[in-house]
Amino acid sequence: MNDICRNTHEHWMRLALEQAKLAREIDEVPIGAVLVDSASNELIAAAYNRPVSENDPTAHAELVVLRQASQSRNNYRLPGTTLYVTIEPCTMCVGALMHARISAVVFGAREPRAGAIVSQQELTKANYFNHRLSFEEGILADECGSIMQEFFQSKRTKNE
Repeated sequence: MNDICRNTHEHWMRLALEQAKLAREIDEVPIGAVLVDSASNELIAAAYNRPVSENDPTAHAELVVLRQASQSRNNYRLPGTTLYVTIEPCTMCVGALMHARISAVVFGAREPRAGAIVSQQELTKANYFNHRLSFEEGILADECGSIMQEFFQSKRTKNE
């Protein structure tokens, strides 16, 4: 990856990390996501996890950002976009990304228990989808992983 591409990825991932911090502030699992127009490199939407606060099991950061972007674009299809998300998406989120026709996903840290791109499943390689989604992983992985580890460590400490 060239320096310009890495700098761009890091810029957007830092914004996704800011969203993750907003989730943490309201005691949600700290995952953040931003959706960017791939051609113009402009922000379309930004969101964070909120299933607990919204009483909505589908309110993962990725799905919230897709809802916002679909509303702003007045279209449920979002081709030509790149999703930046702090943690590897789950099965539900990858399915939604495929249906929305997202072009690419860039994620920070792997999700070893439920990741559906490389960790537990490789849904981007599934031949039953009629859309292909490229991905890149490891952008600011340490920061993305640390915010999750710190969150769950603080939960364990409170419960001791």
